[in-house]
Amino acid sequence: MTLLVVGLSHRSAPVSVLERAALAPDTRGKLLRDVMDAVSGVVAGAAVTEAAVLSTCNRIELYAEADRFHAGVSQLSALLARHSGVPLDELQPHLYVHYEDRAVNHLFSVACGLDSMVVGEGQILGQIKAALAHAQDEHTAGRLLNELFQQALRVGKRAHSETGIDRAGQSLVTFGLEQLAPGGDVVGWVRGRRALVIGAGSMSSLAATTLARTGVAELVIVNRTLERAERLAASFAGDGLRARAVPINAISVAAELALADVVVSCTGATGLVLTAEAVAHALKERRGPELAVLDLAMPRDVDAAVHRLTGVRLVDIESLAAASADAPMAADVDAVRRIVAEETAALGAARRAAHITPTVVALRAMASDVVAAELARLHGRLPDLGEKERAEITRTVRRVVDKLLHAPTVRVKELAGEPGGDHYAAALRQLFDLDPLTAIAVSNPEQERS
Repeated sequence: MTLLVVGLSHRSAPVSVLERAALAPDTRGKLLRDVMDAVSGVVAGAAVTEAAVLSTCNRIELYAEADRFHAGVSQLSALLARHSGVPLDELQPHLYVHYEDRAVNHLFSVACGLDSMVVGEGQILGQIKAALAHAQDEHTAGRLLNELFQQALRVGKRAHSETGIDRAGQSLVTFGLEQLAPGGDVVGWVRGRRALVIGAGSMSSLAATTLARTGVAELVIVNRTLERAERLAASFAGDGLRARAVPINAISVAAELALADVVVSCTGATGLVLTAEAVAHALKERRGPELAVLDLAMPRDVDAAVHRLTGVRLVDIESLAAASADAPMAADVDAVRRIVAEETAALGAARRAAHITPTVVALRAMASDVVAAELARLHGRLPDLGEKERAEITRTVRRVVDKLLHAPTVRVKELAGEPGGDHYAAALRQLFDLDPLTAIAVSNPEQERS
């Protein structure tokens, strides 16, 4: 079986393609179910036993365990295209593929924030955890992906605790506000102002928390589900700021836009939440400084034409991608890369060693069966042997077999941990004529009984 990742991110695709390919939450579940259904017997040689989707504002990745590389890549790419709504011929030039150790290295790099738009940001850990939980809920994450994603979370936490990657990293919210603030001074610019947050999900909650921490005087939460907006607003009670919730509709949004100084929008809507016309109308009612708008949604919440309006400044995912390309890299990034390389090698060695264990167990089981058969034949030919002699012969024969197998089985496990070591299991099976299915069944009694 091969570990595969097929995906696209801000590094491989323009924001316009990412925006079109963005997966709605309910679509991710359908994608996982289709991955498991479509390739289990329909596509010859491409059976997938596990799958998980990692979908954020700047990446869409499908992780899977498949028994054939090329067939698996072809099928996963086609399913990504189908569920994203972007034709395969348009999507394919922007897709990247990693397998086995390279797939592990990629996910570990993602978990550490090395592959983020803002290098070192820690929010990706929560998104990886959510991706694993979603796959578990859909029953598409098995032993491999559970172990891989849990290891990725551990590696990401290790990178943040053992290095200064946090000094390089920050959330997209903070980075976006820095792009809006004159001179990057977010606190001096935001303090005492009115802020409008559209949405009540995890990114919107982070935005609201960031704005509250920087000293806004008033915080308004707008959301399609008013109860969620009210819960988020209530969480800031006692923080010395006015926080309230309003339902999302044309009238309320227009009224709040006319009063706000800073707007952060991050919803899961598939269409525009703020049109250029709506913002232009709100600007006519405004009295005050330039309106600052931060759009962190994918696909975008705010009409791109808004940036052409006088009296408003818009920063969105596309402009953040351009700004982050010029951001200085922290010295600690090299230390994190070393951690990723070390952890990738360790996991690869452990996985390769684990692959040979069923074969070694089966070999010992076969040797035990041979010993038992020969002893039974001996006892049949020499029925007059005493119990003491029988026991001594049995111990001697078993001791000889154990000594003969000890050195090669220990050595083969060591060799299996090295790159290319997975071939040793096949060699053992061929040399001793072991049935691969028997090897698996011997080491996994549960599978034998099923």
